[in-house]
Amino acid sequence: MSEDLCFLSAAELRARIGRKELSPVEVTRAVLARAEGLQPKLNCFITLCGDEALAQAREAERQVMAGEPPGLLHGIPVTIKDIVNTKGVKTTFGAVPYRDNVPGEDAVAVARLRAHGAILIGKTTTPEFGSKCLTDSPLFGRTRNAWSAERSSGGSSGGAAVAVASGIAPLAIATDGGGSTRIPAACNGVVGLKQSNGVIPHSQAQDAFGNQTYVTPTTRTVSDTALMMQVMAGEDACDPWSIGIPAPDFIDTAASRGDLRGQKVMYCLSPPGRPVSADVASAFKASLERLAGLGAELEEFSGEGFDIEPIWRAINHTVWRTRFSKLAADHKDELSEAFLKQLALATKVSGVDYQEAMFARTALFRRVQSLLARGHLLAMPTLTRTALPIDQDLFGTIEIDGRSFDSVRPHWFPWTMLFNMTGHPAISLPCGFGRDGLPIGLQLVGRFRGDAELLRVSALFEASHDLLSRWPG
Repeated sequence: MSEDLCFLSAAELRARIGRKELSPVEVTRAVLARAEGLQPKLNCFITLCGDEALAQAREAERQVMAGEPPGLLHGIPVTIKDIVNTKGVKTTFGAVPYRDNVPGEDAVAVARLRAHGAILIGKTTTPEFGSKCLTDSPLFGRTRNAWSAERSSGGSSGGAAVAVASGIAPLAIATDGGGSTRIPAACNGVVGLKQSNGVIPHSQAQDAFGNQTYVTPTTRTVSDTALMMQVMAGEDACDPWSIGIPAPDFIDTAASRGDLRGQKVMYCLSPPGRPVSADVASAFKASLERLAGLGAELEEFSGEGFDIEPIWRAINHTVWRTRFSKLAADHKDELSEAFLKQLALATKVSGVDYQEAMFARTALFRRVQSLLARGHLLAMPTLTRTALPIDQDLFGTIEIDGRSFDSVRPHWFPWTMLFNMTGHPAISLPCGFGRDGLPIGLQLVGRFRGDAELLRVSALFEASHDLLSRWPG
């Protein structure tokens, strides 16, 4: 019974708690027990908040029994990536120098979840400052894939995706600066959305105007993603891109109804020179057939000119160098070699290089806009292959169908960084499994600020297969 509770969706938990069929205390105890049981195997938490979570659950139960109006997430467990501020709860950024850091206030997205009754059960793992596509750090070690101990969880929101996939909590706050939500979502077979720029305010972004990082939802179902979006979206004075954006009814719009007749999906397997495994190519073809079966018209577009990793690196690594050069100088022995190597790469980027990359970012936005003027959605694989080995080196080679390639980032996720820079909503959806038994993800991209419609299409796609019946043992 306890394990069954752990794999219920947040939407179902919400309904049962509202009908007084389930107690928030019962749910919280179940997920905490599962977290404690799986943590030694998966290592997806930096901090568990057992006592605090049970205290919140008891108060949530009291409110239900007293007939007080519930929030949208009343009594529902949630995890928060340990790069997102939580008042009174350690937020380490996955870095040894911050191992004792306790924020004085919540990030805006966290505060909104708490205000709607969500119960924080723990902080999930992240590499130092969310700096890579693998989830490991000198602070806590490696986080293992929910489906295989021999594979990486992906990153940088690896802990969030693993906790959701393994039934520890139905909802997770993650972050995404270049694919950090969608990569682990694809690796672990869950739903990972990077919303449009400004839809969820980012209160920790230091460069609010040039920001390309996002505080995001990770869930097992599209309807649960819509539930999180309903709570987290809406303007806030801290984020200029959020101001003036009305929050739609995500829950209603994202319901799985209607079809895709009259919609055109533009698709591309990969940019030129970026190979894709046979398993991923096959799952992508089957996904396109499902979309066509829902009524969508399909049109292929060229991936020429979308190999944009150098642009992303010029912008992102310059931000990191500005933020972390002093930290690296003061705490060199406490930081990982991979983190220090990435900071060193930024020393080769001049001010002119940075501004040229920003010009290229604008051109990229306009190019995506032109594609979405021809079609309603874009489709491509989230990753070029399933999850990498658990001991993968960020600066090592990557193997795809027996062939070795010399750079992980552009060869594994050539399609994710692109939409951080353009601001368009992009979601990774489970779409099948490889011959290795590991999940494969489909990435769908919607029109700018068309997040609710993207979720509707995603819900239809999700309903077109039976993958929700299959989860890790």
